[in-house]
Amino acid sequence: MPTYETIIGLEVHAQILTRSKMFCACSADYAGAAPNTHVCPVCMALPGSLPVINRAAVEKTILAGLALHCTIGPEAVFARKNYHYADLPKGYQISQYELPLCHDGWIEIEAGAQVRRIGITRAHLEEDTGKLVHLAEGAGARLSEGRGGYTLVDLNRAGVPLLEIVTQPDMRSPDEAYAYLVKLQQILRYLEVSTADMEKGAMRCEANVSVRPVGQREFGTKVEIKNLNSFRSVRLALEYESGRQVALLERGEPVIQVTMGWDEAAGRTVVQRGKESAHDYRYFPEPDLPPVVVGRAWVEEIRARLPELPDAKVARYVAELGLDPREARLLAENRRVAEYFEATVTAFENQARAKNLAAEGWPRAVANWITGELFRLMNATGTGIEAVKPSPAALAELVGLVAAGQINLNSAKKAFEVMFETGRPAAAIVQELGLAQVSDEDALTAAVAQTLAKFPAEVARYRAGEQKLFGWLIGQVMRETQGKGNPAMVRRLLETALKTTNGG
Repeated sequence: MPTYETIIGLEVHAQILTRSKMFCACSADYAGAAPNTHVCPVCMALPGSLPVINRAAVEKTILAGLALHCTIGPEAVFARKNYHYADLPKGYQISQYELPLCHDGWIEIEAGAQVRRIGITRAHLEEDTGKLVHLAEGAGARLSEGRGGYTLVDLNRAGVPLLEIVTQPDMRSPDEAYAYLVKLQQILRYLEVSTADMEKGAMRCEANVSVRPVGQREFGTKVEIKNLNSFRSVRLALEYESGRQVALLERGEPVIQVTMGWDEAAGRTVVQRGKESAHDYRYFPEPDLPPVVVGRAWVEEIRARLPELPDAKVARYVAELGLDPREARLLAENRRVAEYFEATVTAFENQARAKNLAAEGWPRAVANWITGELFRLMNATGTGIEAVKPSPAALAELVGLVAAGQINLNSAKKAFEVMFETGRPAAAIVQELGLAQVSDEDALTAAVAQTLAKFPAEVARYRAGEQKLFGWLIGQVMRETQGKGNPAMVRRLLETALKTTNGG
């Protein structure tokens, strides 16, 4: 039997963050609204209504295209894509076909130990559809059970700007498709083009998958999979469908080009309908909208708004700040977290200069605080970075107290928990809780002597060669100082005492 490889291309639809819809003035923020309350004659397709292009949606599409290394065409034309669903009030969708805003781009993903470049065929602008709500008669009944039912139509979503991003068939495994979606979501969020939240429907994915014997140049028959509403669903659906196609070919049966749906409960793909081709949609230019002329000056103005993207941030954090790649990726994953980190580093450097402290190497300490204590408390409380109470300057002050030797790390963690809960400054908390570090040599010498007197058996075992007890003894001295002892001084004084005191 031949060995098969999987060929995958993805089509992603992401709702664009704008105040109004694509072709009318209705609010695009319909979350939680009563059905059919964010509607007007345009998005309800009432006779005589005419669309007007949303400039902000065009600019955000161009911004996304630039981040995806696309060519921005000099002109884009809207077209009517004709198909008849109950949630499509006009009987067609206004989209782009022959002349999209953006084309021929790419995204790089990490696939195992390799970096793979995934080609972007096009990124174009269109409008979203409404939403259907299927209800059945009788509690718990399903329409598929043959009992009577009905479908409701909510047009709040109809007309919301939608960015469609279509890849080349460049992915070779479900894991690569997963990595692509994670990277794309991250970029869209960095740009603030979309929330890209799949679970809330702000980003939807359709996959095209085929298989072919390894070494064969021609593609196999392509099958489209719809109803993928999470990264996990995409991975599972691709694994199942590629396995289904291989099984067909090994039995000598053909793969039929169809549109499949993903049944999450059953964990399998199911046939929905025959696959449409472009000519089935009867595209033609939208007669009610002019072409969008994209001047070079406009493109460069939009390019100037591009933030530093995650890959570039990671490279800079490693090269300039001395972070390890894993830590750098954690910080760069979320734009707001990255901004919080960079603001904290800047604030610490400013404070260090004012107090004549050495600032070199402390970006790593700041990174450790954010990826360690801050992330731990955020996860434990379900707090987003935007709602974190300690400001970057406040965290920098705490790190500075550690750097100056005024508190030790354990005391700093206790203080930070109070800071996280209350937003109060570090110095006030340290003073109130009595967390200032003990660096008085006489006091620490007494604590060491008391510890050695309390644990003569452990001291004897240490001197007999059980070196691992040294760390335990340090812990006992720190307990004697209520966790406030200067760790470096405690270590030095304990080493001296163990060498000079023989217990007899």
